[in-house]
Amino acid sequence: MNDEILINKRKQLIFRSWHRGTREMDLIMGSFAEAHVLQFDEDMLTQYEELLQTPDPDLYDWVSGRIEVPANMNSDLIQMLIKHDYATKP
Repeated sequence: MNDEILINKRKQLIFRSWHRGTREMDLIMGSFAEAHVLQFDEDMLTQYEELLQTPDPDLYDWVSGRIEVPANMNSDLIQMLIKHDYATKP
């Protein structure tokens, strides 16, 4: 991917992260995206884009620790999200 395409993809992912549908997940995913997406390489961007397809209730349960992340979804990226302090601005 060329630089312009990567820049646009990052902007789109940040926008999508802030506009998930539930306010809680907007805050969690939006602040996470602002803190990390600009540093993600192409592979991590693809992984993050796939993660954004996960329904809000599932992501919220994982991030809040209500349920364990399923083995097929557990990755370094999801662990970064779980550890992210969304209460502070990047």
